[in-house]
Amino acid sequence: MLLGTGLQPLIEWFLIKVPALALYWINMISAVLDNATMTAIEINAQMVLPKIVAVVMGLLIAGGMLIPGNIPNIVAAGRLKISMKEWAKLGIPIGIVMLLVFFVILLGFGRI
Repeated sequence: MLLGTGLQPLIEWFLIKVPALALYWINMISAVLDNATMTAIEINAQMVLPKIVAVVMGLLIAGGMLIPGNIPNIVAAGRLKISMKEWAKLGIPIGIVMLLVFFVILLGFGRI
């Protein structure tokens, strides 16, 4: 909450103006940053629902692509003793395919 509040001027100046389609793909950065942090930064009360859907779906899918993407990835990789390289070999191709599939689905339903 503090992070999102602290970055509020930047969000209002820049992020609100970015099209939902672009936000969906830009959120691939959540593969290397924590999803919760990215959500706190990006979600804003001024956003319309299609933009929120694009942000959340992009974060949700891309967060699984690499270990740092979300906390369950970190725990699972640690317990299973999986390296970043091993995770990426599977996570990146599956993540990109899922991003493409859900992008088409969201476009088809007019959600973004």
